[in-house]
Amino acid sequence: MTEKATFAGGCFWCMVKPFDQFDGIERVVSGYTGGHVENPTYEQVKTGTTGHLEVVEITFQPEVFAYEQLLEIFWQQIDPTDNEGQFQDRGTQYRPAIFVHNEKQRELAEKSKHDHAASGRFSKPIVTEILDAAHFYEAEDYHQDFYKKSPDEYKEDVEKSGRLEFIAETWDKVDA
Repeated sequence: MTEKATFAGGCFWCMVKPFDQFDGIERVVSGYTGGHVENPTYEQVKTGTTGHLEVVEITFQPEVFAYEQLLEIFWQQIDPTDNEGQFQDRGTQYRPAIFVHNEKQRELAEKSKHDHAASGRFSKPIVTEILDAAHFYEAEDYHQDFYKKSPDEYKEDVEKSGRLEFIAETWDKVDA
């Protein structure tokens, strides 16, 4: 039996690879959710006027790869204190969010958010929202598996985004 998990963490190109490498993860799809326009296109979403966020929808086997593990990967890919976008990608369509598909996911996401807020790791409040999952629209084919299809462009985009520096400063440091 599989479940879905949906996360917004800025540019969806950067959010696929971290999840797409583990047993128990069946599929990671780039897409859009949370907005008011039916069947939005990338061109529409990137304007920030549709209400959608760029997200990844993950199909996973919870008995092999637990939702809690997905949450931990998610937190380590984002700046949870920035609700105006992520890294170089600015706008409401790039803000971080967890879209929960059931009450168990909500409880686990809330606990995870609370634990990270209490950890002292961040100097500002965590503003990442936890929202009910909404209709998911799969992004255009050229956005899917971008890190595999266009590895050089993907690498360049990730490197210039500031994401890697933030991750290194925030997560790779030795905890006292």
